[in-house]
Amino acid sequence: MNTLLAFYQNIGPALTLLVVLTFVLAGAVKGVIGLGLPTIAMGLLGLALQPAQAAALLIVPSTLTNLWQLASGGQLRGLLVRLGPMLALIFVGTLLGSAWLGINSGPWAVHALGAALLVYALYGLMGSGLHLQVRHERWLGPLCGLITGVVTAATGVFVMPAVPYLQSLGLSREQLIQALGLAFTVSTLALAVGLAGQDALGGQALGASLLMLAPALLGMLAGQWLRQRISALLFKRCFFIGLAILGGHLLING
Repeated sequence: MNTLLAFYQNIGPALTLLVVLTFVLAGAVKGVIGLGLPTIAMGLLGLALQPAQAAALLIVPSTLTNLWQLASGGQLRGLLVRLGPMLALIFVGTLLGSAWLGINSGPWAVHALGAALLVYALYGLMGSGLHLQVRHERWLGPLCGLITGVVTAATGVFVMPAVPYLQSLGLSREQLIQALGLAFTVSTLALAVGLAGQDALGGQALGASLLMLAPALLGMLAGQWLRQRISALLFKRCFFIGLAILGGHLLING
């Protein structure tokens, strides 16, 4: 138990409270709109922790909540066939990006995180009206996967350009939620391998991440309850506005 708590003993009570509240909020956002846990976690924790520390903390909550998300929907086999090349390149791109750039590569990593959050927020605010013709999937899917992997390795955020690509495929709501869960799971596992290769994911980091599973699940349950009582569209707009402000701050101030 001391090993699990060692990280939080080192950072002190104030930062520990920030980490816990961040995962409750990130889980709640995911409960309402089906995504956003790693994005929120990386953005808010990036204000106080190094990106590598923040990324290590999200490994367990992100993996298990995304496995939960992809397990529902009944379309897993078909999505694996359709998205297989993209998923494979996400994994490869993350490992190549970790070896080339790495999330622990210096002060620029925080600016890169801010840029990724800002671009994703602006895309979300402009709407998801893209539609991709089937004949382009063969080459564009792997390309998006590779770019997503490199961005993941550099920032710990794995939404760009994977989310716009998946939203452009014309999937049903259930298929899209499952596809997002699948892509996020692969991204998280690849990020874990990349962090381990940089000696940023030892036993202490995994223990600290495991302790954040409970706040994330509590937030998800609260978000699912909230989803029945508020406008998901209004909530999503507020989420992206807040994310744009946060991303802009990290991009400018680092």
